[in-house]
Amino acid sequence: MNRREAPDRNADAVAAVVEAVAVLLDAGLPPRTAWEAVAQHGGHAVATEVASSLKTDPSCARALARAASSDDLRVVAAAWRVAEDAGAPLGHVLRVVAETLREAAEAEREAEVALSGPRATARLMSWLPAGGAVLAVALGTDLAATVASVPGACTLAAGATLMLLGRWWMRRLVRRALRRVPMAGLAEELIAVGLAGGSSVEASVAAARRASDAAGLPWGGDGPALRILRLAESAGAPATELLTASARQRRRSDRAERRRAAAALGVRLMLPLGVCVLPSFLLLAVVPLLLSLVSSTAAVLR
Repeated sequence: MNRREAPDRNADAVAAVVEAVAVLLDAGLPPRTAWEAVAQHGGHAVATEVASSLKTDPSCARALARAASSDDLRVVAAAWRVAEDAGAPLGHVLRVVAETLREAAEAEREAEVALSGPRATARLMSWLPAGGAVLAVALGTDLAATVASVPGACTLAAGATLMLLGRWWMRRLVRRALRRVPMAGLAEELIAVGLAGGSSVEASVAAARRASDAAGLPWGGDGPALRILRLAESAGAPATELLTASARQRRRSDRAERRRAAAALGVRLMLPLGVCVLPSFLLLAVVPLLLSLVSSTAAVLR
């Protein structure tokens, strides 16, 4: 998803809440009491919503899914549900989830920093044609006379159309680069939670799939996760460690891909700049000035 999360709902804030709940669970508090304590003393809107949902539903997994307003909370809800089904230790699971969310937040911050330059360039260049038109008027272009003539009206209409097209094109490229993708390696982490609770491979995969569907997250466990499980079965290796290592590697690859997309954005912005923005600048600034000069010269010669 591409929307920007509110400050109290981003991955770092959710990770802080999850870690606080994990500490309280390890101290012996029941889940509902832990969420209520974090909501009362932590001042987190996320914990407040979950605690409010728990008043009408004793299941933390369902309460989390109902209160989830971001993918970060949906990840917590899915992990909690798998841990409940498998009997895995919630404190450990929540700490793993918090670490995963912080890695995702760090990757998103890196992408934001890398994209700040191209985004500023796109904003600046998208206003270049309009600035050129203002400059042309300041240099003495008779805008009313230019619009009144057929060539001038066509020139200004074409320039305005190209300017709007260029702005739309550049905004679309920036939005695509900023698009937030589902958390890499989530399926592997959820299956590992089920295995850590003592469930079989088949039961862990089924529980992870159900939890992802219930939380509204895309299921991506039919590819790398299943290959890792087959490898672990054939080699007699612990599948949990292989799944965790694969999830970490996929998150590292996702961070590298985001950096690559940010670097490529600066090059891709050259296309709307050359096709739309610069021709629009010529049509809105240079051509009206030339038409005005030709018109005034013809009037003097007459």
